[in-house]
Amino acid sequence: MAQKDKKNAVKDKESAGSGLSRRFKQNPGLFIGTVIVLVLVIVSFVLVPAIVPESSRGAGDLTFGYYDNAPINYVPGNMFAQYQEQAVQNLQAQGLEVNNYSFEVWRWAFEGAVVHTAVLQMMKRSNYTAPEKTVDREVAKLPQFQENGRFSKALYERMSESARLTQWRQVSDELSKRMFYDDYFSLLVPSAEAEFIADMSSVMREFELVYFKIDDYPDSEYLAFAQENSSLFDSIHLSMISVSSSEREARKILASVNDGTETFEDASKNWSQIYKESYGDMGSRYVYELESEIRDEDARRIILGLGRGELSDLVRIGDNWAFFRVEEELKKADFEDEAVMERVRYYLRYYDRGRMENWTLEQANDFNADVTESGFENAALRRDMERHKLGPLPINFGSIDLFPLLEYFPISGFSDQDIQSMSRNENFWKIAFKTAMQTPSEPFVQGNNVIVLFPLEQTTSDEEALERIISMYSSYWVGYTAQQYIQNYFISGVGDKMEDNFLEVYRRLFTPY
Repeated sequence: MAQKDKKNAVKDKESAGSGLSRRFKQNPGLFIGTVIVLVLVIVSFVLVPAIVPESSRGAGDLTFGYYDNAPINYVPGNMFAQYQEQAVQNLQAQGLEVNNYSFEVWRWAFEGAVVHTAVLQMMKRSNYTAPEKTVDREVAKLPQFQENGRFSKALYERMSESARLTQWRQVSDELSKRMFYDDYFSLLVPSAEAEFIADMSSVMREFELVYFKIDDYPDSEYLAFAQENSSLFDSIHLSMISVSSSEREARKILASVNDGTETFEDASKNWSQIYKESYGDMGSRYVYELESEIRDEDARRIILGLGRGELSDLVRIGDNWAFFRVEEELKKADFEDEAVMERVRYYLRYYDRGRMENWTLEQANDFNADVTESGFENAALRRDMERHKLGPLPINFGSIDLFPLLEYFPISGFSDQDIQSMSRNENFWKIAFKTAMQTPSEPFVQGNNVIVLFPLEQTTSDEEALERIISMYSSYWVGYTAQQYIQNYFISGVGDKMEDNFLEVYRRLFTPY
């Protein structure tokens, strides 16, 4: 009977928001929460016979952690085990190939067991105990004690005293959880709040979009930068000995190398903290790389000026003292060498990307000037640029699933992650809804692109659409958000209540070698 109620509860909940649920499951950040909600929150009771272990700290190999000093352990039949079985079934129902030992299954089961334990601990601290008479009534309804649709005393007495006690405790725990969730989810949503949320989608805009790739930065610009900053790409081959003990010890080692008492290679092998295997040889370095390693500009300048075989004085490198030997003296950059130019491109992409962005913004500004003269379509055609349609969309920062999503409108060349990132870009929404109609927006950087939007049309949502949002917000969204919040609240371990040893125990059990 309880199992039937459970299935109906899940079915009803899914039908109430099936579209939303599917999209949430497509979002990796919400996927775990969705599975555990299905097996923990939506179901009022999971009254499956279980053996609840009387464990204590230090119990067995299957204790994966603690919440508020209560162990989170796996015993066949307990709540952890039930969640593990439910996780497998839910994933298989979605067409995924899983097995009972996969990391995801055990992690989801662990998190379900954490929430289960945390709720019981919270109720215990609040001094709530399910009334004995209520527990007795619910135990009498369990399917294993039913005969011809009625409670059977004979079936009840066939069960051992310890098993009956375990069953009684299980039912008592489920009643405590039910009380917690009934209180937690009986949130009242003021009508004005729901109307305010719905009104956020009342203004909708449709756009065309073009974008300029920052990585289309031309070779001529790379070369111009290289010639303007040629000293950054000079190179020098160095060896280094780095000593962590003290400046005095490092100076003794330097002196022994200088007077020939000890070779540089031996000193490196005996004393250096790094590059021991290569006898101190750190290879060839570009000057810009040394800027992050040797932060003292004067010391760096002196080292770069040394001749082959010469030793530097001591230099402070982080917490260590180091000295260098020049293996090949400073070599001027040759920009006809493709390897050097590839390094120039690497430098600009990762150290001075703003220069590339500025160049791309200039191309977008030229495009906008052309739009003013000849129109958006003609300006795009001249540059052989594809125009992309977006909308109609409201301001939906972060892709709230109550409203139409930016992700509904794919952009060729953009990954799903790119579009999700754009939906979380506050500047994108400001520009999209502040730009005058039939006017190109100011260009803006989004990831690896510079974007120009062209608002085509602005409309207002009809009353029916707003009413749907009000209904969904009140009946589903607030509850779903509350579920996600409490899930994260417990799993993150408020204060020092959570001790998560899951990874260590899982590896020991399933990847022992």
